[in-house]
Amino acid sequence: MTAFWRLVLAMLGAAVPVALPAAEPAEGAAYAPVLPGRQLVLPADGGAHDAHRTEWWYVTGWVEDEQRRARGFQITFFRVRTLIGEDNPSRFAPSQLLLAHAALADPAHGRLRHAERAARALPPLAGYADTHTEVWIGDWSLRWDGERYLSRAFGEDFAFELAFRPTVAPLFNGDQGFSQKAADPAHASYYYSRPQLAVDGTVHVAGEELAVSGSGWLDHEWSSAIMPPGAQGWDWLGINLADGGALMAFQMRAEDGHALWAAGTLRASDGVQHRLGADEVRFQPLRYWRSPRTGNRYPVAWRVEIAAAQGRAARVVEVEPLMDDQELDSRRSTGAVYWEGAVRLLEEGREIGRGYLEMTGYGERLRM
Repeated sequence: MTAFWRLVLAMLGAAVPVALPAAEPAEGAAYAPVLPGRQLVLPADGGAHDAHRTEWWYVTGWVEDEQRRARGFQITFFRVRTLIGEDNPSRFAPSQLLLAHAALADPAHGRLRHAERAARALPPLAGYADTHTEVWIGDWSLRWDGERYLSRAFGEDFAFELAFRPTVAPLFNGDQGFSQKAADPAHASYYYSRPQLAVDGTVHVAGEELAVSGSGWLDHEWSSAIMPPGAQGWDWLGINLADGGALMAFQMRAEDGHALWAAGTLRASDGVQHRLGADEVRFQPLRYWRSPRTGNRYPVAWRVEIAAAQGRAARVVEVEPLMDDQELDSRRSTGAVYWEGAVRLLEEGREIGRGYLEMTGYGERLRM
């Protein structure tokens, strides 16, 4: 049994309180490939693509309450095709696994408030739609109602119910949604973003029920082979720019920290979209923070350089966290520990945007 399937079965066994078969993937079973030239169409592609290996719906953002206190939030649903039990007619077969994370970055608390869920897809308890965005595990959910995305998540010491209304067109990353993660196009995903979401709703924290509003970002990505050989993890940035534009950038990182691949998308305030190639984005760490819980050392502040190209001037921006301690321990669900938090984007010392930074593989190599 491969390390990936040992991990999947361990996740199932640890997180789902039901007996599971000690099964291997079905012989000859295969995941759907990710190929260039496919046109992504919404809302249909907002739904699940369960022939692929992995998929996630990832919503992040900043909100403020009536006292103008800023907090970051994220809610993520993951779908994993296990290749286990697909020839079993029982609806209890663990062929699709669902995982979910939610977190609140609250400077008054000093570290993330975090909760997680995991279950096999088993409607009505847990499931997903394939015609539009709708995924749920128990009372946690994310769904598209035709005008807005609606979310609900509940932890031991926090909860939120937030709505996300699109205000600008989707961002199709890479080549019209075909996003390479390495020079070999076999390592790629289908990937679009919904930047500049108008957020409103309610946050429950520290005994308070708070009306909040702000801005958010949704990523939807699905793939069958993301991590290229030699990759330890990735660094990803999604920023809503104050002028109405958007910046997404990422790098796949080797164990020694050098970039194996980088890419991004920059949308200007006038709506013109620039695709950033592997030689046009450069991440440079500026400051590190070490977790007192895991010992992992993360570069929590960055300089990001965007090269000049036709119709685009060179830019140098800096990333600063809302707070340093935004490490997320999801070993009970996805098996990973990583840093994921609210950040500000600065240019020449001036704040020009807010969003989220995700950094994986700073402890063990990420398994995807």
